[in-house]
Amino acid sequence: MSTKTGVCAAESGAASASHEAGETGGTQAEVCASRPGFVAAQRPVPADAPEPLPEPERAALRLEVVMGALSDPLRMRIVRTLLLESEAFDHTCGWFGLDRPKSSLTHHFRALRDAGLIRQRQYGLERRSHVRVDDLEARFPGLLALVADRRE
Repeated sequence: MSTKTGVCAAESGAASASHEAGETGGTQAEVCASRPGFVAAQRPVPADAPEPLPEPERAALRLEVVMGALSDPLRMRIVRTLLLESEAFDHTCGWFGLDRPKSSLTHHFRALRDAGLIRQRQYGLERRSHVRVDDLEARFPGLLALVADRRE
């Protein structure tokens, strides 16, 4: 598992010292109590960030909708990539390097947002995304650790 980009997945169960020290540029949230070494970097929202696009509230997140969104391999890959390889607060769809038509990517990112898996913000002509770690972990503890552990 990758530790270079702000997400630790230490198999020993102990997070790296650099992450414990907060060197990733933000606070951290433990994602899975059964895997204490898995932590997702929670970067603070930049002061100039626009408001998020419409999304379901935390209490309205439904497991069957979340699992339905994750059932598509491309969407699973998007969420997993955001969890394990994030380099910034949020990312454009071009950052993923997916060889798909823009209309197809728009559909997949909207499905993830509508399910409550990602939060998107509109920056001019581009939308940037990040995983709603705190909301998902509060509603479905351990789910993101399973996504991160999935082998392709």
